[in-house]
Amino acid sequence: MVRLAISVEGQTEERFIKMVLVRHLQARGIYAVPLTLGSGGGHVSLSRIRKDLNNLANSFDKVTTLYDFYGFHDKKAGESKDSLEHKILECVAAPLRARIIPYVQMHEYEGLLFSSPEAIENNLQQTGLADWANKILQQFAGNPEKINDSKETAPSKRLLRETSYIKTVHGPNIAKDIGLIVLRAKCPGFGAWLDILEALSQ
Repeated sequence: MVRLAISVEGQTEERFIKMVLVRHLQARGIYAVPLTLGSGGGHVSLSRIRKDLNNLANSFDKVTTLYDFYGFHDKKAGESKDSLEHKILECVAAPLRARIIPYVQMHEYEGLLFSSPEAIENNLQQTGLADWANKILQQFAGNPEKINDSKETAPSKRLLRETSYIKTVHGPNIAKDIGLIVLRAKCPGFGAWLDILEALSQ
């Protein structure tokens, strides 16, 4: 059994891990525990990450992260997913870095939900949402992880503006309905992260 801590940004991601990933990983001998960053999640910054990950690395076999690129407070102009993940790794004391699997979701968690416009419509029960979500996907070559990250166009901002979306309720429920097979196929970054986690059992 591999003990895996997953440091998450907030309650939405915590529920997603519990509802979608925990059982999947447990079947592979990986005991995953989602833990919100800091005392209550939110405000993803390197200072908070440093404190949490160093503590977790002393208590778990492996530690990974699920933070949004969009909401990362230390993000500088020209920053990339790779550069942020490198900074996360460097937050941890050198002897513990082998235990760390940094992961930043592009551009944010809600992007994953666009993997299935039908699941969005079914859960939010608003006619026409599948067509609306499909039109957005077409603008980004069908890749939900490319839906961009401004205050107006981030996936969550689109959902909150056009629908009755409640992050902590609908976010995990929609992802559960979509399922991991579709999520990993439609979202290559997420799929690659899941491949790494599954490989921990080998």
